[in-house]
Amino acid sequence: MALDAYQKREFKQVGTRPNRPDGVDKVTGRAMYGADATAPGMLHAKVLRSPHAHARIVAIDTSAAEALPGVKAIVTAADFGVPEDAFLLDVQDHCMAREKALYDGHAVAAVAATSLAAAKAALNLIKVDYEVLPHVTDVDEAMKPGAPVVQAGRAFENVPAGMSENVTHHCEFGHGDLDAGFAKADHIIERSFRTAATHQGYIEPNACLASVTSDGRADLWVCTQGQFFYRTLCAAILGMEASQLRVTASEIGGGFGGKTMVYMEPVALALSKKAGRPVKLVLTRDEVFRATGPTVSSSMDVKIGMTKDGRITAAQARLRYSGGAFHCGTVDFGAQAAFAAYDLEAVQTLGWNAMTNRPKESAYRAPGAPLSIYAVESVVDELCQHFGLDPLAVRLKNAADKGTKSSYGPTFDQIGLKATLEAAKAHPHYAAPLGPNQGRGLSCGFWFNFGGNTCVSLSVNTDGTVGVTEGNPDIGGSRASISLMAAEELGIPYDKIRTIVADTSSLGYNDVTDGSRVTFAVGLATIKAARDAVQKMCSRAAKIWGIDEDAVEWVDGAAVPAGPNAGKFPPMTLAEIAAVSAETGGPICGHHEVNADGAGVSFGVHLCDIEVDPETGATKVLRYTVFQDAGKAVHPSYVEGQMQGGAVQGIGWALNEEYIYGADGKLQNPGFLDYRIPVASDLPMIDTVILEIPNPGHPYGVRGVGETGIVPPLAAISNAVSRAVGVRMTELPMSPPKLLKAIEAKG
Repeated sequence: MALDAYQKREFKQVGTRPNRPDGVDKVTGRAMYGADATAPGMLHAKVLRSPHAHARIVAIDTSAAEALPGVKAIVTAADFGVPEDAFLLDVQDHCMAREKALYDGHAVAAVAATSLAAAKAALNLIKVDYEVLPHVTDVDEAMKPGAPVVQAGRAFENVPAGMSENVTHHCEFGHGDLDAGFAKADHIIERSFRTAATHQGYIEPNACLASVTSDGRADLWVCTQGQFFYRTLCAAILGMEASQLRVTASEIGGGFGGKTMVYMEPVALALSKKAGRPVKLVLTRDEVFRATGPTVSSSMDVKIGMTKDGRITAAQARLRYSGGAFHCGTVDFGAQAAFAAYDLEAVQTLGWNAMTNRPKESAYRAPGAPLSIYAVESVVDELCQHFGLDPLAVRLKNAADKGTKSSYGPTFDQIGLKATLEAAKAHPHYAAPLGPNQGRGLSCGFWFNFGGNTCVSLSVNTDGTVGVTEGNPDIGGSRASISLMAAEELGIPYDKIRTIVADTSSLGYNDVTDGSRVTFAVGLATIKAARDAVQKMCSRAAKIWGIDEDAVEWVDGAAVPAGPNAGKFPPMTLAEIAAVSAETGGPICGHHEVNADGAGVSFGVHLCDIEVDPETGATKVLRYTVFQDAGKAVHPSYVEGQMQGGAVQGIGWALNEEYIYGADGKLQNPGFLDYRIPVASDLPMIDTVILEIPNPGHPYGVRGVGETGIVPPLAAISNAVSRAVGVRMTELPMSPPKLLKAIEAKG
């Protein structure tokens, strides 16, 4: 059916709020997470990590550790090959340092022993001869001529000549005549901004259990956002055929993009292969912070011109991102997202990635976008202050809409930005009074959303229940959403559907759970798989009735004659058709495989009120409201949860969270005691307003919602704080000492 038909229909299942199917197991402790996996004869692994930010590995002596009772295997980079593919080589080198330790915490060796105590003792017996090298952890310093070179010869051809060897990538987006645009402006503001790297802060540390048998086959149980991608990477690193490695995703205690990349899984597999026994490897919190992917850190310059009536005439951004000690393309996302919310005649965004002696960057919801949009929205807000204009009205005046040529190239189809802005304008929050030392901040947010490779299998059981098999770990309620869409399409109750996440040997390839793709892409494949099953059930009913297949249609969970000319037969329900399936042709299943496109971009608007204590610089979030276009909210409670979760993580990013490196290049705060994430007492209730502007690329109009929510908070909070203290803040996080310094400098 066309989308128009679905817009007119009344959904019976989609849009309701049933209980989550995994809820009981999780609250009772039955759910199996990565660290819960065990196997007979299992060994325990520990990893030896570099104490230096940058050092050449001259020699590694493992002889004393190997002689320790209980030690069964030790691996170093010498136990791995050298991949020809540059990306795969980076992944492998991040898992195990090859020639140089590139950051504090970089793995240099790993031990598998019969107990954790033996493994820890063995680490102390491994002797590593380091040649300590100069290091650089700041992106601007890394881009200077003469900066310590993290890795030589890694620059892409698009990097302009004469730049530091640490600069690996350059990008440019935009259109129009900048000079002419700035000449039309009544006022131009140009500011520089900096943001610190932050961690996803997932509660469950990375964990896996690896088992390689003597015949070369292997199993990996792991907390991951993408078991198929893990299989691809691990098999390639270990020189295995993909079919010989089965990867099973456990329940996941948070990921937010941080569990889309392997860190220690190939190491566990290599240890198991060498020892001939299963090996379990669970990272400590210290290791999670020091050796798994934080976000990029950034340094940015933004220049925007505006007329006195609020029209933006030209805009330019220069973004410098660092994704750690390896090549990183996240700056592309930041550059494309920076001005996506605006309809501009002249715009340019330039981006560079520079290597630093930090761990390899991983995604954190909408990678790259929160930073660039923070800088852009801050300057827009300052221009509004300069002219005394309503910041919401200015955004409405300049907002992108259907038919807008985006700042990064494509022309937008149906989008919900103006609708979210109008909803914010009409909301009581926007007109609520503010008290002393309080400020209100506003920001737009944007994310692309993706579709990708997806495979779903749907089986109709003889008792009238239905099993849906999909290949994406559930990190945000997708099992409930997928079950709702299957129930809607089949016309049966939600509690008759059970959705499971398959291992890599049970289903076709599925891309990683990221890019806000799962409800869109897996939902699309589920709908198509259900329609495939419906077609087969109609065929079975036609066979029973002795009429043509074309004369049967599916209505409210049953096959019925398509019209009076088809005959008078009572409806055959799904359960009735399933019960006699053995006599009408055998099992009934539906399948669909797709590389989904048409995900549809996503926009949101955040409003927040902040109070700043002028004597201490302490901040208090008083009120926070999120407005976001979901296309169609399949399970509104989960949609609200995604919107609220993004806001909370953005609050932490804006006010407290940061990686702090000392002069020695070592991470100073690798734990939740010193790396402070928001807790419940730090936060108000996060109000949500869901808008539904259907996405033309999905049968139910669905848009992904998981990532957009983290994009606006940085700017919304910074704008609120800046208005509260009367000083434009340009660095995140805005911790109390920084705010107090700004207040005192203002006099």
